[in-house]
Amino acid sequence: MAMHASADLIVDRRRLRRQVTFWRVLAILVLVGAIIAAGLVFGRGGLGGAQPHIARIRIEGLITGSQTTFDLLRRTEESGARAVILRINSGGGTTAGSEALYNEVRRLAQKKPVVAVIEGIGASGAYMTALGAERIFANGSALVGSIGVIAQIPNVAKLLETLGVKVEAVRSTPLKAMPNGIEPTTPEARAALEETVLDTYRWFRALVGERRRLEGEALALVTDGRVFTGRQAITLRLVDALGGEQEAIAWLETEKGLPKGLRVRAYAPDDSLRRLSGFRALLGLLGFEAEAAGLGAAARAALGVDALDGLVSVWHPAR
Repeated sequence: MAMHASADLIVDRRRLRRQVTFWRVLAILVLVGAIIAAGLVFGRGGLGGAQPHIARIRIEGLITGSQTTFDLLRRTEESGARAVILRINSGGGTTAGSEALYNEVRRLAQKKPVVAVIEGIGASGAYMTALGAERIFANGSALVGSIGVIAQIPNVAKLLETLGVKVEAVRSTPLKAMPNGIEPTTPEARAALEETVLDTYRWFRALVGERRRLEGEALALVTDGRVFTGRQAITLRLVDALGGEQEAIAWLETEKGLPKGLRVRAYAPDDSLRRLSGFRALLGLLGFEAEAAGLGAAARAALGVDALDGLVSVWHPAR
């Protein structure tokens, strides 16, 4: 009799555990759904809200010409925002991507006042992006500048030769796919690459001169590839004033006639699942792994670690 009662007790406990597990999983699913719904409502509301406000868009990390960022800027153009603040913290990226982002910022600035705020670093391609704004603010210790272009190709030809590996190629012309890093770079190939770099640099330099009204020695001084602090950049006329978001808002109120006290709304790409920081954690509670679901490539893209192709306008400290 005691054994029978014990067996019934074990069965009841298992049944109760299954019920508790079911309700826990259901509660988590409901919570995930609520968070996703909130993200869709508030995320889209932030871009399309009718109430006057100031949009805040962050330009961070490696600039590669992301279509997601372009789409965000274009949606901001059609939103209820009265002005836009670009919060920049980036060392740059590909020259083509930075130029495309600059063009999108200029497009937006034709419709609404755009102010750039360089927080920690606004160098190279990121500074090119800031040039699209009507006014540039920078923190005093921020790093600004690094105006230039670079093409780097690691050459392992000597290593391959040591290992006894010889690469043979048949080309339509001597400069096709040169330099490539696995063959010695010919003087002709190097000269051709140098001209490409210099052509892009001349364009970048002229853009700085036009947007910052610099020429002659003043322009030469700030376009030699070095970085400056925000305080130095003021004297060199690379930025308009020291300060952050509050100073930018004050300028918009004074110079652009924006009403005082407008709310600042953070704008983000219209991708609710990626925007919700707790989403992956909640999936983890259910026993799922994003990597196992085939999200590896998407995660790498979100972190901006894809390979860079073409000329680069990026700054990083020497190691």
